[in-house]
Amino acid sequence: MLWIYFVLIVAVLVFGFGVVLVNRRRSAAAAPVRPALPSQPSPVEAAPEAVDSDTVIEDDTVVEGVQEFERPNFRSRMSKARSAFTGALLGIAGRTGITNETWDDLEEALLRADVGVRVTDELLGGLRSRVKAKEITEPGQLLTALQAEMTSRLEGADRSLHLEPGDADSPNVWLFVGVNGVGKTTTIGKVSALQQQAGVSVLMAAGDTFRAAAAEQLTTWAERSGAEIVRGNEGGDPSAVIFDAIERAGARRIQLVLADTAGRLHTKTNLMDELRKVRRVAAKGKGRVTEVLLVIDATTGQNGLTQAREFGDATDVTGVVLTKLDGSAKGGIVFAIETELGLPVKLVGLGETIGDLVPFEPSEFVEALVSLD
Repeated sequence: MLWIYFVLIVAVLVFGFGVVLVNRRRSAAAAPVRPALPSQPSPVEAAPEAVDSDTVIEDDTVVEGVQEFERPNFRSRMSKARSAFTGALLGIAGRTGITNETWDDLEEALLRADVGVRVTDELLGGLRSRVKAKEITEPGQLLTALQAEMTSRLEGADRSLHLEPGDADSPNVWLFVGVNGVGKTTTIGKVSALQQQAGVSVLMAAGDTFRAAAAEQLTTWAERSGAEIVRGNEGGDPSAVIFDAIERAGARRIQLVLADTAGRLHTKTNLMDELRKVRRVAAKGKGRVTEVLLVIDATTGQNGLTQAREFGDATDVTGVVLTKLDGSAKGGIVFAIETELGLPVKLVGLGETIGDLVPFEPSEFVEALVSLD
C-alpha cells in the first residue's frame, strides 16, 4: 500500500511543477518587449535639481530642423497704412503750386496716420522754411523732400537684437512686455523661429501664468519653432517660472531665453510693480537680460505711446515690436515712439504667419507709407 501513496505523491508534484512552467512561459510570451533605456545625460546636460516643483519642463525640439521662410515686403503688406496718405498726396501732386491748401492736406494726412502733433509740426515746419527759401518750388519736390525728411528721422537708431557673448551656462534673456491682446505670445513664437533659423538655441519661459491657455499657446509655438519650454501652474508666480527657465537654460547650455509675461494694464500700479519684480528676478542667477521688448499693437494709435512711456519706466525697455502693421492705417505711430520716447522700433509684424515678423527698415517703411509709385 505504501508504494501506492508514494506514486500518488510523485504524480501530484510532477503535475504541480508542470503547471508552474506552463504559466511562466505564457507570461513571458505575453509580456511587451521593452526598448532599451536611453543613456542618462551627462552632468553638464542634466537639468538643475533646484527647479521648482510647480514648474513643468518640456523638451519640444523639432529634430527635422527649422522651417525656412521668405521675408515679406513692406510695400505689399502696408496698403491700409498707405491709403491714409494716398488721397492727400495725389491731390498735392496734381496742383501747379504750393498753397495753404497744400499744407492743410499734408497736416491732415500726417495726423490721420498717427504721426502725432509734435512730429507733424516739426516735419512741416522744416519744409515750410525750405519753401520760403525757394529751395522747394514744386509739389513733386515737396513730396520728395517730405519722404527724405521722414526717413532721416528714423535713421541712426540701434535696431539690432542684442545677443551678447558670455559663459556657456549664462544665457541671454529677452523679456516681452505689454498689455493684453497686443500679440506678445505670438511674437515670441516668431522671434524663436527667426533665432532658431539663425542657429541660436532657444528656450521659452511661459511667464504669463494668469491668462487662460497662455502656456498652451506658447507650447504650440515652441513645437513649431523647435524650442524647449518651461511652464508653471496657472495662477503661479511668473517670476519663479522665469527664474527656473533661466537656470534650466544655463544647465543645458541654451543660448537664449525668451520670457513671456502676463499682460499688464499700464494704468494699474500694483500690476506694474509686479512686472518690476519680474525684471529684477530675471537678472539674478545665471541669466543676463539683454533685451526688454515692448510689444505694441499698431492699431491702437496714440494709446500705444502712453503704453510705451509707462512700460519704459517700469522695465527699462530697450526696443519696440510693432504688431499688426499690415492691418492698420496708423503706422505713423513709429515716429511718435522714436521721436518722443527715444525707443527704437526693432521688429514689425506684417502678417499672421510665422515668417511675417521682420526687422524694421526705415527707408522701406517710409517708401511704403508715402510713395505714389
